[in-house]
Amino acid sequence: QVQLVESGGGLVQAGGSLRLSCAASGSIFIIISMGWYRQAPGNQRELVARITSGGGTNYADSVKGRCTISSDNAKNTFYLQMNSLKTEDTAVYYCYANIRTKLFGPRGLDYWGQGTQVTVSP
Repeated sequence: QVQLVESGGGLVQAGGSLRLSCAASGSIFIIISMGWYRQAPGNQRELVARITSGGGTNYADSVKGRCTISSDNAKNTFYLQMNSLKTEDTAVYYCYANIRTKLFGPRGLDYWGQGTQVTVSP
């Protein structure tokens, strides 16, 4: 029904930048919220950034001032711009979206991308 495809991960040196993209497709009535989680080896998955359809945003304390989440609602696509990357940012990043698929249907359900590896070298 709904599929999220993300891209933009890779290897970057500390201080560099990356831009992650996530495109949602399928049966979509409205995307209620969207964003990224990340998980480093041995660590718990944590929220990185989140944005609602109204434009409100939330960021993890560890990335505030360095990351910006944005969305192109017409294209059902959202982005995470990451600057001044640190080695601590190394993780698999998963995009997600809470989506309502029909007007007369269930409230928003969570969908996840396949994950993309971000590696920051010293």
